[in-house]
Amino acid sequence: MVMKYVICLSALAAVAFAQGCTNPQVETSYFTSLDATVVSQIAYITEFTLKCDNPLPENYALYAEVEGKPLTAARTGDNKYQVSWTEEPAKARSGTHEIQVLDEEGWANLRRARRADPAATVAPLISIQLNHPGSYSGPWVNSEILATALSILVAYTALRNKSKILA
Repeated sequence: MVMKYVICLSALAAVAFAQGCTNPQVETSYFTSLDATVVSQIAYITEFTLKCDNPLPENYALYAEVEGKPLTAARTGDNKYQVSWTEEPAKARSGTHEIQVLDEEGWANLRRARRADPAATVAPLISIQLNHPGSYSGPWVNSEILATALSILVAYTALRNKSKILA
């Protein structure tokens, strides 16, 4: 009988102490690759500091989802996290990318909901906006093509003027 009370009390204490982040506040900074002429992948990196009303445990894990891609938020310091991913320059789009950040409970709820319906959504712990202005892929016309076209034009003009002078 006493064992039942001990188990119930310890389960209740575990639930009480396993509380997630309440009233989350976030400060963010981000970086994206802007020059696609020298890289094979466009990098998206966002770092954020998560502040909650209640203290978070040392091993508080966060997960992220960006346009259907599951990602893990890496812990970089006290309440500091980083989410990063890469894309090929041809597939990378400019504009705002929304990063849905979830805690372990929210991540489990999302996975459970996705098993039933792949388009299901769960309210995130926080949502971060990353603005990517686009990547420079080089000039529209390569300099080699432009130089070839100009040399053909100069040669044509020279031969035309030569034939006029000799005629």
